[in-house]
Amino acid sequence: MNRPIRRVSVVAMIMFALLLANATYTVLVREGTLNADPANRRARDSEFGQDRGPILAVGPTELAITEPVDDQYGYQRVYPDDPEIYAPVTGYYSYDHARTALENSYNTELAGTDDSLFIRRLMDTITGQKPTGATVETTINPAAQRAAWEGLDGRKGAVVAMNPQTGEVLAMVSSPSYDPNEIASHDIADANAAWTRLNDDPDRPLANRGAREIYPPGSTFKLVTAAAALEDGMNPDTQVDSPDKLTLPQTNTQLGNDTNCGGTRITIDQALRVSCNTAFANLGLQLGDDKLRDQASRFGFGSRPLPELAAAASRYPDDPNAPQTALSAIGQGDVAASPLQMTMVTAGIANGGKVMDPYLVSTVRGEDLSVISQKRPSVRSTAMSEDNARALREMMVNVVEDGTGSNAQISGIGVGGKTGTAQTTPERPPYAWFTAFAPADNPTVAVTVFIEEADIPRNDIAGGRLAAPIAKDVMEAVLR
Repeated sequence: MNRPIRRVSVVAMIMFALLLANATYTVLVREGTLNADPANRRARDSEFGQDRGPILAVGPTELAITEPVDDQYGYQRVYPDDPEIYAPVTGYYSYDHARTALENSYNTELAGTDDSLFIRRLMDTITGQKPTGATVETTINPAAQRAAWEGLDGRKGAVVAMNPQTGEVLAMVSSPSYDPNEIASHDIADANAAWTRLNDDPDRPLANRGAREIYPPGSTFKLVTAAAALEDGMNPDTQVDSPDKLTLPQTNTQLGNDTNCGGTRITIDQALRVSCNTAFANLGLQLGDDKLRDQASRFGFGSRPLPELAAAASRYPDDPNAPQTALSAIGQGDVAASPLQMTMVTAGIANGGKVMDPYLVSTVRGEDLSVISQKRPSVRSTAMSEDNARALREMMVNVVEDGTGSNAQISGIGVGGKTGTAQTTPERPPYAWFTAFAPADNPTVAVTVFIEEADIPRNDIAGGRLAAPIAKDVMEAVLR
């Protein structure tokens, strides 16, 4: 071989080596980045055309399925029945706006690309078949979900129910809601128009008010204050000052009561039964903000539960002064909680003081129904002793049997509950809350109802009047 040919050969070998190195680097290092690049429509086309696995409720009821279609993608994601009812749980699966809720948190399992499905994917590659997604089984009880949706009846708000003994989320409804089919459409222009319309809607139908939004919890927070008092050595018969008006420390502001407390010095049990503001504000001042914050934290405030839906963390203020502490003790001021968080509070009390980790997906199964992963109940925290939880549970039963929560009574079944009506600003109506559990002797369901706007006169808004009947219907649906 003469010198010129040898030089050309060497240059060609170097170029091939560089090309091979670049191809290897792209496959091993840059593949993920390139696939995730929004401008890479080929990757999105491929992902959008996968035979995605179903999402099921208990029953099993199909919440989301995939159907073969005769277009460029080959498969269409469909939310078959009552899509608006289940939208806060399923979320949507779209071409240009990614995914939300379970469609997002279980995306790799549903798409069949999760590491746990590697062997199945390898077999599909060998046989030349397209990968099939796994089945995601949720803990949602369709009867409870429907009862919650029909109870809200179009009013802005949310309902969350869970099993206090396991942490299974039995219902999660947010109103107003939306139809995920509109955003999952293969007509990309129509899908984008639907997403824009929903995103611009001032009523925010895409928001999950059950888990991802926090609000002043009003008097339902008195459960946390009562728990802190019991854990501090008090008991249901401990006497507390309950004047008609309480002048908040360091201010001229007077805090009043919305109800007749039954005297100027009453027991904690009586204060909870009639939801006496001044008694609980005095209790908060007596305990101090550190003990209230610690008790709230033990129920889950400050942490983010339910990562499957990226739930929001509820809040107790970091450094409140005395008047702010008094307001915090009755669920006003800077205290804010999601309906999911208040359900965790009630569930913890109902479960002997142990707060279970809430979860929404019980099992993930492969195409051959083999179990890929299964959720086991786990204790998230111990909020209070078993004796104190039993005492507070009995106090909550008194609220329903002979107090502000009487609209939640169920014939033949003991119910414990707590009402709440949270003032916000003079320009907007107060929030109506109710949180409850049943049966009283062995609670298997805890539920919280939150109504953001009831579209009725301001003076008619009250948690016991508006939210308690919905909670009753949801509990009956679970216990039926």
